[in-house]
Amino acid sequence: MQILWLIPLGFVVGAYGTLIGAGGGFVLVPLLLLLYPHQSPETITAISLAVVFFNAFSGSAAYARMKRIDYRSGLLFAAATIPGAVLGAFSTELFPRRLFDGVLGVVLVVIAFYLYVRPFGNGGKHREHKPGRTIGNLVEADGTTHAYSFNPITGVVLSLFVGFLSSLLGIGGGIIHVPALVQLLDFPVHIATATSHFILAIMALAGSAVHLANGDLLSVIKPTAALAVGVVIGAQLGARLSNRVRGVWILRGLAIALGLVGIRVLILAFS
Repeated sequence: MQILWLIPLGFVVGAYGTLIGAGGGFVLVPLLLLLYPHQSPETITAISLAVVFFNAFSGSAAYARMKRIDYRSGLLFAAATIPGAVLGAFSTELFPRRLFDGVLGVVLVVIAFYLYVRPFGNGGKHREHKPGRTIGNLVEADGTTHAYSFNPITGVVLSLFVGFLSSLLGIGGGIIHVPALVQLLDFPVHIATATSHFILAIMALAGSAVHLANGDLLSVIKPTAALAVGVVIGAQLGARLSNRVRGVWILRGLAIALGLVGIRVLILAFS
């Protein structure tokens, strides 16, 4: 019976995670810590990363129909996340559960504070073009045109770090990638969320493959499958809702959610 309740939980995680381009892992990991207090960190991250993959795959399919994904930069940054994701998956077992909870809580709160107090980036507008910056031009299915420029080297370095941290903590990486794409690389918010989801699908698949090879998923196949069913459906709704939500509110919603979840995890870690 508990397994069936995981389907609507996955639906909510999938819808919200796709809306903000974060994959939902940052919400799912703390919830899994509450639902399975005796499970090891590697099992928790294995469940989360597998669910994030299904969420990101479903959401990417929806965003692809909207033509919001920057495939050129997405493939480049995804390739950079894979080494970090594999290393992070192998490193999870080195963390005791209490330390794991504490690190996750601190990371979430710091990112939330940064997002809330910092201006919301350049919003996809052109900065003065300098050597090393790549021009991006993208036309959505509804005719909306985006022109922006970014530094691909900065994106690759950030993606390597994102891959390691997200795989280590099981949080998917979108909570770092979306603000980085917007604030540091000047992507339009809606293009950032869609491209982030595309990157997440590739990165989460790499991390999940490591956990599957290690046997971390074998004992939790049923709850993982139930959550996956929910997120696949919810991701479609989240992509549709993104058409009705302004970019600044997507980032503010991300900051508030991160802060609340981070505080909750820190309370658990030190109680």
